[in-house]
Amino acid sequence: MAKNTLLLVFHPHLESGSRANKRLADAARSLDNVTVRDEYALYPDFGIDVKAEQEALLKADRVVWQFPFYWYSTPALLKQWEDLVLEHGWAYGHGGDKLHGKELQLAITVGGAKSKYTHEGEFGVTGPELLKPLETTAKHVGMTFVKPFAIHGMLSITDEQLDEEVQRYVRLLSE
Repeated sequence: MAKNTLLLVFHPHLESGSRANKRLADAARSLDNVTVRDEYALYPDFGIDVKAEQEALLKADRVVWQFPFYWYSTPALLKQWEDLVLEHGWAYGHGGDKLHGKELQLAITVGGAKSKYTHEGEFGVTGPELLKPLETTAKHVGMTFVKPFAIHGMLSITDEQLDEEVQRYVRLLSE
């Protein structure tokens, strides 16, 4: 049975400036077990409706944060979302157990080739090392951190390669 998945898309220009994230989100919308929320469309002024986000989280078995990897980190709205939605007493701390047992998975698009994200590569650091704060966040709020879905080489990926990655994403979300 497919998990009830909440897909939160954090791309500041999903409709006008995204090649891959839009395709991934559109493909996910076709799945019965996936609810897609375009967070920048919902909160262009960063005025996040905390209660609405928390209610959406409660209905999910798996939460996916989908975003382009900007400057080795997340887009600004995702950080704002974490700061506001993952409240003390709700997501962690005394009584903060609402996310316990749920899965957190990242779906990221990366401009650079995977070979650049090695200790010997151009950036001298691995992808998992850069994602450690998000993994730690998951653990802190009682979620299981699932191996991230990543597409590297967005600056040079062909349409055919992107098609394959979209199909891989659909299979992952259908599991």
